[in-house]
Amino acid sequence: METQSKDRIIILDTTLRDGEQCPGATLNVDEKLLIARQLARLGVDVIEAGFAFASPGDFEAVERIAQTVGTEDGPTICSLARAIREDIQAAARAIKPAAHARIHTFISTSDIHLEYQLKKTRAEVLAIAEEMVAYAKSFIEDVEFSPMDAARTDPEYLYQVLERAIAAGATTINIPDTVGYTTPSEFGALIQGIKANVPNINSCVISVHGHNDLGLAVANFLEAVKHGARQLECTINGIGERAGNAALEELVMALHVRRQYFNPYLGRPVDSEEPLTKIDTRQIYKTSRLVSNLTGMLVQPNKAIVGANAFAHESGIHQDGILKNKLTYEIMDAQSIGLTDNQIVLGKHSGRNAFRTRLKELGFELSETELNKAFLKFKDQADKKKEISDWDLEAIANDEIQQAPELFRLELVQVSCGSGARPTATVTLRTPSGEELTDAAIGTGPVDAVYKAINRVVNVPNQLIEFSVQSVTAGIDALGEVTIRLRYQERVFSGHAANTDIIVASAQAYINALNRLYAALPASEGPREQVIAEGVSK
Repeated sequence: METQSKDRIIILDTTLRDGEQCPGATLNVDEKLLIARQLARLGVDVIEAGFAFASPGDFEAVERIAQTVGTEDGPTICSLARAIREDIQAAARAIKPAAHARIHTFISTSDIHLEYQLKKTRAEVLAIAEEMVAYAKSFIEDVEFSPMDAARTDPEYLYQVLERAIAAGATTINIPDTVGYTTPSEFGALIQGIKANVPNINSCVISVHGHNDLGLAVANFLEAVKHGARQLECTINGIGERAGNAALEELVMALHVRRQYFNPYLGRPVDSEEPLTKIDTRQIYKTSRLVSNLTGMLVQPNKAIVGANAFAHESGIHQDGILKNKLTYEIMDAQSIGLTDNQIVLGKHSGRNAFRTRLKELGFELSETELNKAFLKFKDQADKKKEISDWDLEAIANDEIQQAPELFRLELVQVSCGSGARPTATVTLRTPSGEELTDAAIGTGPVDAVYKAINRVVNVPNQLIEFSVQSVTAGIDALGEVTIRLRYQERVFSGHAANTDIIVASAQAYINALNRLYAALPASEGPREQVIAEGVSK
C-alpha cells in the first residue's frame, strides 16, 4: 500500500495503542478487532494496533489484526516497540502476517527524560537510536522512529538523532509532543527547523504525534502540516493518556472543510477539490460511536464534529438562518460524517432480509448468529415503538456485536419503587454452569437495588466507578443506552446495553461488564470460583 505520497496527508490511527492507554479504556482482543475493521472501512493509512511486547494480550491483538485486517488492499499494521531488541523482535513477529507492516520504535531524547528516566547520556541514546533502527530494518522495510519528548529536546541534539536514525533506515520520522507542552507557532518552527537542518530529511516522511494537555493538539498538527508534516498520528474521539491525543475526526474534517487553505502547502492548486486524506468521512460518526461504546468513554455533547450538539441549533437567529440556507451557520453537512435524517426505516412487519440489507447499508457486517439475535431484538423494539430509526438500528446492532462472553445471563429483572417506598429489585440469572439463581435486594434507587441483587447472585468482587445513561433517539419511547465501568484490582471493565426500559438496560450493561471481568480472571489467581469465594469473604 502506498503511504509515502508528499501531496496528501497520511493518517496513522493509534486508538488501539495510545488511545487504549486512557484510564478505563482497556479493550479485549475481540473488541480491538471490531475497531480495527471499522478503522479499515474508515480508510486510515496505518493502524498502530498495539505494543506487542507489553503483554501476551497485546501481542495476540496485534497479530490477529495483522492477520484479519492487514490485507493487500488494507491499511499498514504497525506495532510500537521501545528501542530494545526484545521489543523489536516481538513487534516483528506480531505484524508478520500483514501484507503491509511497520515497526515503530522510540527512545527519549529530552534532557529531563535522559537524566531522570533513562539515566543515559546523549551519546548513549544517539548510539542506541541508530543501532535499534537498523535492527528493526533487518526485519522489515517500513520503520518509523520517534524521539520521545521531541518538543522539549534541544533542537541541535534532535537534528543529530534524526539524521542518524534516517541513515540507519527509518522511512518515517515522528516528532512527538509527548506531554502536550508546545504551541502551534513553536511546533511549526520545530518542523521547519528539522527540514532545514537534517540533511537527509527529504528521504522520509515527517510525522507528528501530540497530546491535548493544553487543548492545542489539533492546532499544533495543522500548523505542522503547513511546514511539511505529512503523517498525523491521532485517535478516534481524541482519547488517550491524560487529556488525550489529537482527534482524528477534527483533523480530517479541518483538512476537508478548509482544503482550499491547505492545498498550496501540499503543492496543489488552491481550488483543487481532491481530498487531502484517504478517509471516508461518511464513516466518522459510526467509528466514533463504536469506540465510545466499547471503551466506555462517552463523547461530550459539545465535542467538535461528533458531539450530539455539533449540528444542533437552538438560537432563534441561527434557526432562521439554517432554514433559509444551511451555509449561514453550518460549515459542513451532517451527512458528510455519516449522520442521516432518516426517521422511519423499518417497521414491525419488515422481514429479515430487509433488516439485514439496511444494517449492511449502515456498515454493519453481522454473522448469522449475531443477525438472528439482533433481528429478535429489532422485532421486540418494533412492537414497543411506532418508529424505528437508523439510530435505533445502530444501537441494536452495536448492542449485539459488542456482547461480552455470555457466562452469566439475565433471565428476569423486576423492580418496585416510588415515592415513600423502599426501592427493591428481584433478579434471576443463569450461571455459567446452567443453574438459575434468584435473589433480591434493597437499594437507594431501582438501579442500585438491581446491582446489589445481581452482586448477591454473581459474587464477583468489583467496584462500580461510572454509570451513564443516554437517549439514542428523541421521544418518550426512545432507546436508552447505558454504559458502566467496573474496577477489579487495577483493571477496569466496561459494559454497554440499550433498551426502551432503562432498568433492563442497566442490568444488561452490568452483566456485560461482570462477564468481561469474570472471563478475564487470570489463571495465575487460581480457579475463578476460588477468586469469587475470596471476594465474598472480604
